[in-house]
Amino acid sequence: MKVIICGAGQVGWQIARHLAGERNDVTIVDSNADLVRRAADTLDVQGIAGFASHPDVLERAGAADADLIIAATYSDEVNMVTCQVAQSVFGVTRKIARVRSQVYLDPRYASLYGRDRLPIDVAISPEREVAEAALQRLSAPATFDTESFLGGEVQLLGIALEEDCPMLNTPLRQLTDLFSTLRAIVVGVRREGRLFAPDPNDQLFAGDQIYVFAFTEDVNRTLELFGKATKKQERIVIIGGGNVGLGVARALEARSDRIRAKIIERDRAIAERAADGLERTIVLNGDGMSAELLEEANIERADAVLAVTDDDKTNILVSVRAKQAGCKMAIALVNDPTLVPLMATFDIDAYINPRATTVSSILRHIRHGRVRAIYSIGDAEAEVIEAQVLGTSPIAGKTVRDIDFPEGALLGAVRKGDRIFRPKGDTRIDEGDVILLFVLAADVSEVERLLQVSVDFF
Repeated sequence: MKVIICGAGQVGWQIARHLAGERNDVTIVDSNADLVRRAADTLDVQGIAGFASHPDVLERAGAADADLIIAATYSDEVNMVTCQVAQSVFGVTRKIARVRSQVYLDPRYASLYGRDRLPIDVAISPEREVAEAALQRLSAPATFDTESFLGGEVQLLGIALEEDCPMLNTPLRQLTDLFSTLRAIVVGVRREGRLFAPDPNDQLFAGDQIYVFAFTEDVNRTLELFGKATKKQERIVIIGGGNVGLGVARALEARSDRIRAKIIERDRAIAERAADGLERTIVLNGDGMSAELLEEANIERADAVLAVTDDDKTNILVSVRAKQAGCKMAIALVNDPTLVPLMATFDIDAYINPRATTVSSILRHIRHGRVRAIYSIGDAEAEVIEAQVLGTSPIAGKTVRDIDFPEGALLGAVRKGDRIFRPKGDTRIDEGDVILLFVLAADVSEVERLLQVSVDFF
């Protein structure tokens, strides 16, 4: 597949890294020649320096025979014009744009998009994706990472194991033997910085970070099994009242359970906008780093603090101060992946990486086969893929034990019709089934081949 990626920032670079590693023909375009040079020198991609919205630049990038264009520059307007030029001049069939401004995504203006208007096939909103990720973290407070799949029936749980975990030094196969009715499977283990897919004889140790597929009804039982207490969250303090914080607060207000939320926002105009857009949420105007303001927000009684300002250091320091003041859980928005290893040191329970959430959303729309959802884990270390099996797939009609999955791939759940279950060796995978896979980055291309559809399906 020939792909043009416009924007060589964090998101564009990560998308290029994924696609180039899977032997796609990738060209990256950016007005910053240094970023283009870095991408071309580091990745197996071609680089073009220039403005992505200019027809001559897209022509040099090979737009005439491109299968897909991803407009991920920092400007919404440049991304929109790039898609328009790609459609009008070069006839590129698939166009994805990153759109940050919520005004462009307002349902009242849905008529803005279309083949005869702004030809954007998929609009990705980083703010909405991050807000969704924050809500996922809040829904499973004992985890450092979580995501929903199969219509919310299955959860991916990231769990940090401590010395009091009952399952330490126990082979994973005994998890099934001892708890035969528990619908959960450990699919990934990060140990001493290395992520791997475990086999049934592997044991777990204190300090491991594990990824578990658990059926939603069994989430609390799964967490308790790995030594994590579960508690309903009723009081949330949000630091930052921008699009992310406002989106989270609105979602919390829409829930049937009455969660009490407060927002602390430094900018008065943004605080006033948040106050006008919310009904029950208390909005405080001031510096979230202020101990006095945190005390006014009753941070010591809060079940969680969610730091989602546009500054990583502020988010980390506010989280640390909130935990020291007695807050039970801290979640920080962190753009810089090099800061992630510091989270455990600072006693920050979970983090949200906007780049990873945006990359996951874009990948969901460009994978081969009928990929329904995709989630990028860590620093592009692995992916969780939810995909429908088509008749042309090499795995259709085979039992699980007869499918040659790579070592870095584990099958966690299968949906047949309305029934979702944990697969066994004799489970037959049929056309129309939806499967949920954990796949290490090095094995994604092989799994994609197993899910590959014929050219007739594109």
